[in-house]
Parts: sequence; structure tokens; C-alpha cells
Amino acid sequence: MLLMPVLAFLFASLLVTAVGMALSSRSSAAIDRRLGEVIDASGTPLSDRAYGRSLVGALKRMGNMAPRPVAEMSKLRQRLIAAGFRGGEALITFLGIRVGAALAVFALFMMPIFMRPNLLAALVACGFAYVLPGMVLARMAKRRQHRIRLGLPDALDLLVVSVEAGLGLDQAIQRVGAELAFAHPDLCDELRLINLELRAGKARSEALHNLADRTGLDDIRALVTMLVQTDKFGTSVAQSLRVHSDTVRTKRRQRAEEAAAKTGVKMVFPLVLCIFPAIYVVTLGPAAIKFMQVLGSMTPGK
Repeated sequence: MLLMPVLAFLFASLLVTAVGMALSSRSSAAIDRRLGEVIDASGTPLSDRAYGRSLVGALKRMGNMAPRPVAEMSKLRQRLIAAGFRGGEALITFLGIRVGAALAVFALFMMPIFMRPNLLAALVACGFAYVLPGMVLARMAKRRQHRIRLGLPDALDLLVVSVEAGLGLDQAIQRVGAELAFAHPDLCDELRLINLELRAGKARSEALHNLADRTGLDDIRALVTMLVQTDKFGTSVAQSLRVHSDTVRTKRRQRAEEAAAKTGVKMVFPLVLCIFPAIYVVTLGPAAIKFMQVLGSMTPGK
């Protein structure tokens, strides 16, 4: 019974390490360099103490030893970006978490701590531990995409107001990103990346297509296609954004109606498996007991 809490603690520790590494990789190179130059009284750099480089280095070494098929690595990198981990070392760290979790669970099952060593059970648990981080990452990516999808109509409304007030599209995107920093931080981060790419010299169409590739949302792809076509044909940006905003809000209402319509079907299984048996016991139980008592009194010999 103590095995599941130990495994849960192990997976949680590895995932927290991955998140910390991904967040630390977003910091600028200048800050890292200055932290590396600062040394405390014991002679240990503060940057090493802050980021726990020993554990992260071990995860990186295990990640470098992991097999990396090209097709799977491309999908995994895209999933990491969709989940918000855009650091250059995020992929290696995630692979290290996979390998480390699998080796730790295998060693745990082969040690006579909670149960007798069993090679088959250890291999099954090792495979599950290797797959579980990918499942958690996919869940995190879906939740982030859902948050971005919910904040898109508000961003489009602010874009319409900003463009109609006289701002250009680039300045409007920058303004919306600053205004949505508290309400929709995930969408704000994506809009800020667009501004950084534009400042770096990329074309607007390329920056917008990168936004669609990072998020992986159909609504964002439709918005990017509309903005690129508007810029290409010279039509009104404000009018196009207003029409697209109405379309996105209609889609959001339709998704809510679809989810509400599925509620009845999803409630069938809890009703049949959990609620109906209790109702049957309460309503038919006394009658069944009385019926058995009557039949017992009618049995010969009593």
C-alpha cells in the first residue's frame, strides 16, 4: 500500500525539477553570466546553488543517453512548446526525466523493500514510468491550449478597439499583450513572442505563422490566415477583426452548448453504477427481507 505514495512522490519530484529547469532556461544569458560570477564565502557559485545543477546535470546526461527517433523528437518538441516550455534544454531534460523515472521505478521494484523482487512486475512498472511523463506533458499542453482558446475572444475585442483607435497592427498586438498580462498570461506570452520576433527583423506573416505553430489551435490558425490575407489584399483590418471576433464567440458558445448536451450521456454511467444500486437497496431491500421471512415461515418443519 505504501508503493503508490512513493511512486507519486517520485514522479512529482521529477516533474517539479523539469518545470524549474524550463523556467530557468527562459532567463537571459546576461543574468546567468552575472550569477555565475557571484561566489559566496564557501567558494561555491550562487548560480549552482540556485538551480541545483547537480540534479539537472544528471537528468541531462540521462537524456543524452536516451534513444531519440527523429519523428518522435519533433512531436515531443512541439508538445513541449505547446505546454509552454520553450527552453533549448527542455527536450533533453524531459528525456532525462523519462529515463530517470523508469530506472528509479525499476530499481524500486527489484529491491526487497515493500515486496519480493519480481522482474516482470519491474519491467511493467518501468514501462509505465517511462510513458507517464509524456501523458502528464500532453495534459499540460491541452490545459494551456484551453486557456489560450478562452482568452482569444477578449484579445480580439481589444485588438478591434486598438486598431480603430488608430494604432497599427504591431502596436495593437503589443498593447493587447500588455493589457492581458493578468487575465490571460499564456496568451500574453505568445503575443509578446510575436513582438520580439518582429523586433528581431522577421516578417509579420512569418511571426504570425510561428504563433499558429506554437499553439497548435485551429482558432489561432484561422486568425493568422485572416490577418495574412488582410495584409496581402489591403482590406480593413478592424472590420476583419470584428467579423472574426464574432465568429470566435459563436464557436465558443457552440462548444459550451455541445458540452452541455453531452452532460446527460456522461451522467448515465454514474447513475447506473453508483446511484441506482443504492436506490434499489433502500426501496426494495425491506420488501425483499419481508418476502424471505414469509417464505421461511411457510417452509415445512418450522
